[in-house]
Parts: sequence; structure tokens; C-alpha cells
Amino acid sequence: LSGADALSFSRLKSLLDETDGNLGAQLRKLEEAEYVSVKKEFVDRKPTTWYSLTDCGQRALRRHLKAIESLLRASNL
Repeated sequence: LSGADALSFSRLKSLLDETDGNLGAQLRKLEEAEYVSVKKEFVDRKPTTWYSLTDCGQRALRRHLKAIESLLRASNL
């Protein structure tokens, strides 16, 4: 999500090779944490759900990546 304005549920499912249930559960947790925002609309008469990374989610992702970098540096990789 960090590289796009928004991605649909079906696109995320395809990119991540996840089941509807697993992806839906993870996206709900991210939404509850206010890391992603959700927008529902109809596209060609079909319901489509769009997900975007929030500012809070961007900050959390940066912190997470910095923590991983620190771990990698500490282990001399």
C-alpha cells in the first residue's frame, strides 16, 4: 500500500496470494489500528473496496522498517 494511492481488495488479494478470509482479517486489524483507511464504492455496478495507507500507517511502517534495519545492522548482515 505504501507505493500506491489505493488498492482494491481484489488487487491486494492477487498481489499477496491470500484467501479472502485471511486478507480480510488482517485488513480489519490494520483498519482498527488506524493504519489503513477503507472506501467502498461501485465500479461498473460491482461493489469495490479500496484500501489506503493512512498517515499513521505511513509512520508505523517507517518505524517498523527502521527497526528491521537496526536488527540487520546489529547482526552484521
